[in-house]
Amino acid sequence: MRNFVIASIVLFAMAGTACNKEPKPSKEGKAPNEAGADGEAKSPLKELAVDLGGGVKMELVLIPAGEFLMGSPDSDENANPAEKPQHQVRITKPFYLGKYLVTQEQWEAVMGGNPSHFKGPKNPVEQFSWDDCRQFFDKLNTKVGGGKFQLPSEALWEYACRAGSKTKYCFGDDASKLGEYAWYDENSGNKTHPVGEKKPNAWGLYDMYGNVWEWCRQWNGGGYYAPSPTGDPMGAPGAPIRVIRGGSCYSPACDCRSATHDFGFPGPSNNLGLRVSLVPADN
Repeated sequence: MRNFVIASIVLFAMAGTACNKEPKPSKEGKAPNEAGADGEAKSPLKELAVDLGGGVKMELVLIPAGEFLMGSPDSDENANPAEKPQHQVRITKPFYLGKYLVTQEQWEAVMGGNPSHFKGPKNPVEQFSWDDCRQFFDKLNTKVGGGKFQLPSEALWEYACRAGSKTKYCFGDDASKLGEYAWYDENSGNKTHPVGEKKPNAWGLYDMYGNVWEWCRQWNGGGYYAPSPTGDPMGAPGAPIRVIRGGSCYSPACDCRSATHDFGFPGPSNNLGLRVSLVPADN
């Protein structure tokens, strides 16, 4: 298992929306922030793909630094207390986030097996424990080098999900349009579906709502929003349960909002998956 394939980074052309152009490969083996001929660091690639071997790649999108309103306003009748108070948050550094949920073929390329209940190579992986999740990242970081792949924080997840929006969903407040973006209780048939079949948000991220809930890397701490720092908040210091985001194939529309904050226990579930984040090399 130690003789892993070295990851290659592939540059994608990016004009207009990130997801509708044919990818152009760059030279293999380059890190996201390789220095130019004059020795100065270039800007991070807008999109990259990590080669996991066997023809399986993991695609990521560069998310810019910025500010946003995190959580739900008091006027949102669907919000729970863990989403309040709504507050300004700064994301001080750009980061990469998986364009798609981690799929079963990607998990198998890293872990050597597939625990999922709803089988399908392009379906999101599920039915794994929190310890399995940690092992996945340990092996992924060994496989590709650099040691910087991890789960996104809750703040990074919501910032990326909103993609500049301030409404309940990245496309506005009209829940009747959710089926264009998500597999949820009204259209999923109570099962997961291949990633990338619905519309992406404005930053080119797919399945941020529905399909499977997504682990975030921090603990779920009641009342954390009120005292949390405004810059790059990392979550409560400890608790028995973990934050999950985005809703699943079983969730009603009200549980698939950008601000929906829920929690999951460390055991396996067939409606709980993950998405990777990566800090660019010069961060």
